[in-house]
Amino acid sequence: MIEPDGRTFRDDLRRRAAAHPRRIALPEATDPRVAVAAAELAAAEIMHPVLFGDPTAVRAALAGAGVSDIEADALEIIDPVADLDANVQVLRGLRGDRISEEEARGAAATPLICSTLGLRAGRVDGVVAGAVHTTADVLRAALQTVGPADGIETVSSAFYMTLVRPGATGETTLTFTDCAVVPEPSADQLAQIAESAARARRAIVGDEPRVAFLSYSTRGSAEGPSVTRTREALELFRARMPDVPADGELQVDAALVPAVGARKAPGSDVAGRANVLVFPDLDAANIGYKLVERLAGAQAIGPVLQGLRRPVNDLSRGARVPEIIDAACVTALLAAP
Repeated sequence: MIEPDGRTFRDDLRRRAAAHPRRIALPEATDPRVAVAAAELAAAEIMHPVLFGDPTAVRAALAGAGVSDIEADALEIIDPVADLDANVQVLRGLRGDRISEEEARGAAATPLICSTLGLRAGRVDGVVAGAVHTTADVLRAALQTVGPADGIETVSSAFYMTLVRPGATGETTLTFTDCAVVPEPSADQLAQIAESAARARRAIVGDEPRVAFLSYSTRGSAEGPSVTRTREALELFRARMPDVPADGELQVDAALVPAVGARKAPGSDVAGRANVLVFPDLDAANIGYKLVERLAGAQAIGPVLQGLRRPVNDLSRGARVPEIIDAACVTALLAAP
C-alpha cells in the first residue's frame, strides 16, 4: 500500500517497527549479510538487534563485513555458552526423554537454539534465522522451544505480496497463505491457517483482514473433494473468528475483482475485496505466489511463520540485506502485545 505521503509498504514496515523498538535475535551473526543488516537496523534505530554467537567470531564477522568499531560496539552480543547449564535444563524439561543430556548440551550451545530459548524466556522479543539454517531447522527449533499459539495446532506460513494492480495508482498488499509449510491441509488446518493469517495481517499490515477461501469453484459452480473441504474450512473459520469477514469457496477472480465478485458472488462482503487469500493446498499457494512475483512483478516478503506462541521467522538462504531487514521488521511487529 502507498500512504498519502508516498511511503511504500516496506517503508511502512520500518516506520511502524521503529515506533516501538523490539529486541530481535539474530543467531546467524557470523554471516556478513546478517552482520550488515544488524548494524543498519541499529543505526536507523528501528530495533535493538541481539546477536547470538561466540563473541570473538561475531566481532570478526562484523569487522569483515565493513561494520565500524563504533557501530559494532553499539550491538549486543550473547554468547550461547554463558547460560549453558540453565538452558540445558530448560531444553530437557521441554523435551523429556526425547533428548539426552549430551544432546541437550550440544543443542543449547548453538546460537539458534539459544536464541529461541531466550525468546521463550522473554529475553528477546523475536528471532530471525534462515540465512544459514534450513527452513526445517528454523521451524524445528521454534516448535521445540516456543511452540504453537493457544488454540493453534498447525503452524503455517504466509507471503505478503505487494504489487500495483491494473488500473490502480498505488500499491496493494495481499496475504497469500500457506505457501511453505503444510502440503495438504485438512479443513480444520485450513481454518487454523486462515486464523493465523488474519491475526498476523492485523499486526504486519495494520488493516482489517477480509478472508477468501480459494477454489476452482465459486459458490457451487463446481463440485469435488477439495471444494467440499474448502466449504468446511470456511464454516470452521467463521466459528473461530466470527468478527472477520470471510467467504468461500471463491475463484481467485471473484475474490479480487469487484465486477467479477459482484457477478459470481452477489451480496458477499469479501468478493472483489479480499486481502487474505487462503489457498487449498501448498501446491496452489506456492505456484501462485511465484507466478505473481515473476510475471506481475510483485514484491514478496516472507515466508512469514504464523501460529507460533512468539514470533520466529525464516529467511531464504539466498536472502539479501534488505530482505533480512524486512524479516526483522515483520518479526518486531508480530511481537507487539
